[in-house]
Amino acid sequence: MRHVYECPVRWADLDALGHVNNVVYVDYLQEARVDMFRSHRVELMGQELVEGLVVARTQVRYVEPLMFRFEPVRIDCWVTEVRAASFTLAYEVYDERPDGSRRVYLTATTELTPYIFAEERPRRLTAEEKAVLEGHRDPDAEAPERAPQRTPAHRLEVGHYPVQVRFSDVDVYGHVNNVKYFEYLQEARIAMMGRLWEEVPGETGRSSLVVAQVDVDYKVPILHRAAAYDAWTWVSHVGSTSLVMETEIVDASDPEREVLLARARVVLVFFDPASGRPRRPDDDIRAPLLEVMSPSC
Repeated sequence: MRHVYECPVRWADLDALGHVNNVVYVDYLQEARVDMFRSHRVELMGQELVEGLVVARTQVRYVEPLMFRFEPVRIDCWVTEVRAASFTLAYEVYDERPDGSRRVYLTATTELTPYIFAEERPRRLTAEEKAVLEGHRDPDAEAPERAPQRTPAHRLEVGHYPVQVRFSDVDVYGHVNNVKYFEYLQEARIAMMGRLWEEVPGETGRSSLVVAQVDVDYKVPILHRAAAYDAWTWVSHVGSTSLVMETEIVDASDPEREVLLARARVVLVFFDPASGRPRRPDDDIRAPLLEVMSPSC
């Protein structure tokens, strides 16, 4: 059984191209997920499963740009997998046409784990919770494929970005909200591209990049603190019209033991704003990407 949520599109959600920003979509997904749980609060066994969850993994596929309008966009939300200590929700952001067909803007999945925040540890799903979640599962849904992730042979300073956690980034349990990770990743990506293309005149290469796919693995909760965490970004693939950038956010406060907090893989596509179709970037844009591409990828 699918839950349907109508999400308003706000003017502040738009990027420089007039599209809903890729980060904001993840906020929409969180709103749809919370609405689903709250709508079925009694059915979903109370507060424990409604609020006692952490996001373990998010996969997002951006299908078509969503522009500002006064009508809300619809989001379907349903269960695809139920495991011993986690379950996966799928989403589809779309408009329904008069003939019943859909114009899809985004598809996504989120893997969620029940969590005991007082003890900072995950827990197993109860038999009752599993039974309820199974009632919301789509038996025809396929599990998402995981793209291979590889750590680079070495880190380049051009890809370093200090992640400063703001107090407003933290939820009531003291963890950085899962949506904020996408902001950190975007900031780290933009910082690296700004350094790579610092000598490139004009904005052609930078303004015609769009995000096509984002996969994020949440390893260890990020907590609020005065000291910054470290984000390391590298280029793992450069195609004719696309590139793949990967990022690790780490806690290096202990010089003897670095802790991996999150890992992400982002596919970006160069496109022609006039035609809306992918295009090959100019050589002065492509060359710096090839120069820093990790040899292990």
